[in-house]
Amino acid sequence: MKPIRVLVVDDSAFMRKVISDLINQAPGLETVGIARDGADALRKIQELKPDVITMDIEMPVLDGMSALEKIMQVNPVPIIMLSSLTREGAEKTMKALELGAVDFIPKPSGQISLDIDKIQNQLVEKIFIAAGTKNKIASTANEFKSVRPSIPSVPNIKSNVAGRPHQLSKLVLIGTSTGGPKALQEVIPKLPASVDTAILIVQHMPPGFTKSLAERLDSLSRIKVKEAEDGEKVLPGCAYIAPGDYHMLVKSNAGSDRSMNIVLDKSPPRGGHRPSVDTMMESAVKQFWSHMVGVVMTGMGNDGAEGIKLIKGKQGKTIAEARSSCIVYGMPKAAAETGAVDKVVPLGEIGEWIVRML
Repeated sequence: MKPIRVLVVDDSAFMRKVISDLINQAPGLETVGIARDGADALRKIQELKPDVITMDIEMPVLDGMSALEKIMQVNPVPIIMLSSLTREGAEKTMKALELGAVDFIPKPSGQISLDIDKIQNQLVEKIFIAAGTKNKIASTANEFKSVRPSIPSVPNIKSNVAGRPHQLSKLVLIGTSTGGPKALQEVIPKLPASVDTAILIVQHMPPGFTKSLAERLDSLSRIKVKEAEDGEKVLPGCAYIAPGDYHMLVKSNAGSDRSMNIVLDKSPPRGGHRPSVDTMMESAVKQFWSHMVGVVMTGMGNDGAEGIKLIKGKQGKTIAEARSSCIVYGMPKAAAETGAVDKVVPLGEIGEWIVRML
């Protein structure tokens, strides 16, 4: 097989050299070229026709965000963004995923990371995943140029969580990975303000980024969306996103209101993931007594498949995203193959089916 050809884009000569070396050390990968900024990258793409691009966000002349947008419009290629672990970096990363980046990797110690070799395994894995999305990226670039839902101004319609009855009788459990941030923007904003359920979400993502994801979804949605906090009460009309590097579980209370609280813990990763979709779903099945809907969307691997079976075993309803809309058809495929999925539907219909099943 031909090696996967990677274009490395970074304004630091040191970073270009080290990232290129890390790629070249991996069997099946080769650095086909380097670019010092976004403008240089646009020229090199035409010349070198890479399979995957690694792109720094912060660069002079033409930064990574602007270059990403132009590439998706003119010559779509799978792009992995390299991001700094700052608040601003997290916000820009969320925007990059909206604009079409397949995934991102946090630099371990800032813009010039002398210990960049720490991310070699992660970098290699994500390049292989990104290469597998090449045809998908090209075919869907136009479809996803704008992901902002056409809904009224959020402040006028935001669900009043505080004013709702706190009796929790319905729970939606969503799991996703690669392609998930963009996919969630096609689902959560479509839920009505009157939805009488709580939503628990596991998005495979490193620490420092889930808060920005929650804030972005909250700004687009009729319901409240927030990063989950340990011990907080689970309320109808609110979506809770598991923080990066924490499993999210629930614990039921013995009181008359039969309420539930979030539990965050750092028990070992499950299937290589923390947070784990299966861990969240398993906890809900053990602790929750009423109506559940389980949803598995785009992502590599099989996280969520066991959880979907458990939900179905408790007479819950289950949904898997269809191959046609997945950036990576791994997790939904594994879920569907369990035989425990009620509906396999494209991304644009998932929000509607969640409401129907509730």
